Amino acid sequence: MRGPVVVLGDTLLDRDVEGVVNRLCPDSPVPVLDETVATDRPGGAGLAAVFAAAQGAEVVLVTALADDAGGARLSALLAAAGVQVYPLALSGATPEKIRLRARGRVLLRHDRGGVSGEPGQPSDEVLRVIAEASAVLVSDYGRGVAREPALRAALAATRAPVVWDPHPRGPAAVPGVHLATPNESEVRDLVPALPGASRLATASRGAQGLRRRWRAGAVAVTLGGDGALLCHAGSTPLVVPTPGSAEGDTCGAGDRFAAAASVALAQGALVSEAVQVAVAEASAYVAGGGVATALPPSAPAVPTRSAPGPRALQPGPQGGAVADRVGVAAVATLLGEVRAAGGTVVATGGCFDLLHAGHVATLEAARQLGDCLIVCLNSDASVAGLKGPDRPVQSEGDRSRLLAALSCVDAVLVFDEPTPQTALSWVRPDVWVKGGDYATGGGDAGAALPEAEVLRRWGGNTVVVPYLDGRSTTDLIVRTLAERTR
Repeated sequence: MRGPVVVLGDTLLDRDVEGVVNRLCPDSPVPVLDETVATDRPGGAGLAAVFAAAQGAEVVLVTALADDAGGARLSALLAAAGVQVYPLALSGATPEKIRLRARGRVLLRHDRGGVSGEPGQPSDEVLRVIAEASAVLVSDYGRGVAREPALRAALAATRAPVVWDPHPRGPAAVPGVHLATPNESEVRDLVPALPGASRLATASRGAQGLRRRWRAGAVAVTLGGDGALLCHAGSTPLVVPTPGSAEGDTCGAGDRFAAAASVALAQGALVSEAVQVAVAEASAYVAGGGVATALPPSAPAVPTRSAPGPRALQPGPQGGAVADRVGVAAVATLLGEVRAAGGTVVATGGCFDLLHAGHVATLEAARQLGDCLIVCLNSDASVAGLKGPDRPVQSEGDRSRLLAALSCVDAVLVFDEPTPQTALSWVRPDVWVKGGDYATGGGDAGAALPEAEVLRRWGGNTVVVPYLDGRSTTDLIVRTLAERTR
């Protein structure tokens, strides 16, 4: 493959709440679900991207993330699955689908997130990665990303094979896509069936109608446990049956089908070969237990309270305004206020183990570059992994509260990974700042920063600010220990 597989579309936060039902509610004849565990995973285009990454492909996800806890959670889950997120801004809240389950059966699905928010415009880096893709999958969930004009123009111009997984509330595919992958229900919504027509005749008529309407190379209608029907330039459709029984939870099967077809096309397969691969992959997925068992080891379905990524910090005994400036909720509120006013978001990061004058000078200089300053702080586990088992000297709770108490710091976000890339994909700062000790001395110092590539994904900038010489946490610790041994 000459470039990454690009997945483009709306990402949702899916949550399965597992529990047991032993009684009815006393004030209404409905079952009471006693929750045992809640499991989060990316949904929509995010799930398709996770599936593609699990097949070993380099995967870029172009999607919209909101400035809320759901957006932060999605950023962490996607990064853990090996998906490179190229985020667009999203007004409003993260859409969530919550399934209440008992003994493997869904009792109720609760959707929240409200009316679809407007996605922001893509950066030049997003348009470049679409142009250089080996294949593009448009995973449309009807919430607006596939409607964005600049993205549609880039899709129409790319030379990569484009797979379009449509949604009844979404837009028409851009002309010239290689393969569209609607299911039977979507085909009937888009092309009304003739009265009395058989199932295959309805699927074939709908596929041919969509192929002509969208000027698509081919349309594959997924038929659930019966495989898929492929219509291309010839008059006779190709029916691809499932290789065996495929009974089970079908949630995500369409995403698995579209992701498998996209990866196959990226590897040079013919459309008919890609559809056969996709049918086999989707069938094995359903037979193997569906989404509950399909997530790769790098993106485990874990209870939300122990999830990696940007997270909230529990207030200490003192509580108060300082604690209110720490964690995902504090950062989300700040981002909403600053962006609503058209302000500039500035961020910096580090361990800040022993806060010293060099740190303060960097933070004060960073704050002058915009309308707020967010500090991305390495957690205790992250610091230990980077610095060794004897670090940090101060806990993340103490470090975060010291930073939040500074007048130049507006909010603190604690992250668990070795680098702040996951946190940055959610925060999307306009400016990322490092102290001058990161400059390499010659050329563009900002380009040497490891975060520079991530910032380019949404059009952000990296800068270096002057650093006070002779100030170092490590030196402070060494000098302190030397004094104690005298």
